[in-house]
Amino acid sequence: MALVLTVATISFLPVLSPRSSHTSAIAMAASHGVSVSTPRAAVHTTKRARPPLAFDNGSIDNLSDDQIRGLLEKLKNAGFDTLKKGEHDRVEVFERTSPSVANIKTSIVQPGQLLSSGRPSEYPAGAGSGFVWDTDGHIITNYHVVASALDAERMKAPRRAPFGKLSRKVTVKLSGRDDEVEAQIIGYEADKDLAVLKVDPANVQLTPLEIGSSSNLRVGQNVLAIGNPFGLDTTLTSGIVSALGRDIQGAGGRPIKDCIQTDAAINPGNSGGPLMDSNGRLIGINTMIYAPGGIGANVGIGFAIPVDTVSRIVKQIIAFGQDARPSLGVAVLPDSDRERYARSLGRPLQGAVIAEVVPGSPAALAKLEPLKSQRNSILLGDMITAVNGARITTNEELLCAVEEAEPEEALSLTVMRNCDPDRVERLMVTPVRRKSIMDLESK
Repeated sequence: MALVLTVATISFLPVLSPRSSHTSAIAMAASHGVSVSTPRAAVHTTKRARPPLAFDNGSIDNLSDDQIRGLLEKLKNAGFDTLKKGEHDRVEVFERTSPSVANIKTSIVQPGQLLSSGRPSEYPAGAGSGFVWDTDGHIITNYHVVASALDAERMKAPRRAPFGKLSRKVTVKLSGRDDEVEAQIIGYEADKDLAVLKVDPANVQLTPLEIGSSSNLRVGQNVLAIGNPFGLDTTLTSGIVSALGRDIQGAGGRPIKDCIQTDAAINPGNSGGPLMDSNGRLIGINTMIYAPGGIGANVGIGFAIPVDTVSRIVKQIIAFGQDARPSLGVAVLPDSDRERYARSLGRPLQGAVIAEVVPGSPAALAKLEPLKSQRNSILLGDMITAVNGARITTNEELLCAVEEAEPEEALSLTVMRNCDPDRVERLMVTPVRRKSIMDLESK
């Protein structure tokens, strides 16, 4: 009986002459009367699994919203979220804070003409950004964003146009909403480029921003800006704190002290929008850009009013209304004139020289003396050289020291009587609101 040898599986290893070795093996088996089948190379295959069905019928149509959210969370935890840690944090901050950012517009409203449909016409007068301060309906923005509407409000009589009276209005549109709501301007501070608007909280859902602090900022930390540059609403840009302590010229003509410089892209339309830290806390209000040659667009140098200044001014306006900042009731000699008198006297005059005193004001009650003319000479008034022990060398330093005081807080003034260094006194004076001083001046 012949012996049959069957080779089922052969794994070939690399050899110098595989063909000759194979031929010799077959010849040897044939010489012994053994039947040999021709070997075949093994083909290794992987058995395919059936396509998985995630659900009973292979569809998610029957799943609830909670089930879908749970599945998405599982995918995310399994590594399907492609965002890096920093990106994920930034997205989370944007999604949480963007509903608090407002698109603010001012417009001129002209009553309908007799020959037309009779409906009023609106013409754009300005636009910018803002943000929700509280749930009572207060919206904060820059003064220069709504200044065009304020011009009409200051006038005792409405402006007249060929076809009737012109009026102006301010509207607010929050991110994620299609409807605009009308806002009232309840107060502003031009010197700090700040304005406080008010909307009816019953007409719109309000999500206030978390208020941070600008006192502990550090150069190099990350910042985020949200606004409406060139009308492109809810635009996010990012950058760093480039510098601190910058003084910029405010809309009212006085410098705004200790502003934040950033390289986050800020363009026309961003004015009044929030500058936030990496946790979404408000640290400033975007107000101005450096535009060499009148470029009018971002070059990597923008400025924001520090939130500590914003918080102080806004709280004063909300609590006491317009013209709420503290005042002594004095007018001071311009710094340039003071320096000129110092050169004439041959000695330095470092402080704020009083030029006028409002009768009945805190300064008048403290018997502060103003500058006086005597025949062909001038008798210099009292000079304030320190407030609460802090040295005063310019008028701006005096104004800031008084305005930053708490309401009804008495201040210790170091006064050089008639600019005489041998007659120095310390007086306690309690400032009052600017509105009270204006009422005294009108009498």
